[in-house]
Amino acid sequence: MMTERTGIFAGEDPFEIARNWLAEASETEINDPNAIALSTVDADGMPNARMVLLKEIEASAFVFYTNYESQKGREIEAQGKAAFVMHWKSLRRQIRVRGVTEREDGPQADAYFESRSLKSRLGAWASEQSRPLSSRAALMAQVAKVTTRFGNNPPRPPHWGGFRIQPLEIEFWADGAFRLHDRFVWQRKTLDASWDVTRLSP
Repeated sequence: MMTERTGIFAGEDPFEIARNWLAEASETEINDPNAIALSTVDADGMPNARMVLLKEIEASAFVFYTNYESQKGREIEAQGKAAFVMHWKSLRRQIRVRGVTEREDGPQADAYFESRSLKSRLGAWASEQSRPLSSRAALMAQVAKVTTRFGNNPPRPPHWGGFRIQPLEIEFWADGAFRLHDRFVWQRKTLDASWDVTRLSP
């Protein structure tokens, strides 16, 4: 079902709307306008949420990077699904996304890894993310070890790369007076299906 949309909601491509909103937020948010609250589910159905940085809005997907052996990495691999919300206090807007996932561990991931600071690249090798750590000194000793091993040109670790979230649902929310907010949801049953767009009650 299509429904009337004007202003900040105008357009048929939800990814383009998301890119426009993120661009606006980049001018108004003090820190990390690309931060998302990423949600996953473990084998027992218990949900987890944490903040990560969205690195790209592609033509049909949202991409972020992480350690594949982290808790979120393992849960995404096991379930093949994830969700996130982006919220901008400065704009009083948010975007909610739910969809299926796939790895991005090719040249695109290599290029992004190379763009990171040297210390961040070495840290990706040194950190056994989400696993118990005896002390900060132990972590720094591991950083020193990988620095000696790789020097100034560490390659992308095999356990580190991107995830692409391909949405089946994208909801756009904008604050309204007296809590009479504007909400529109794009939904499709499969990735190759057309979007249905519906206005939701606030």
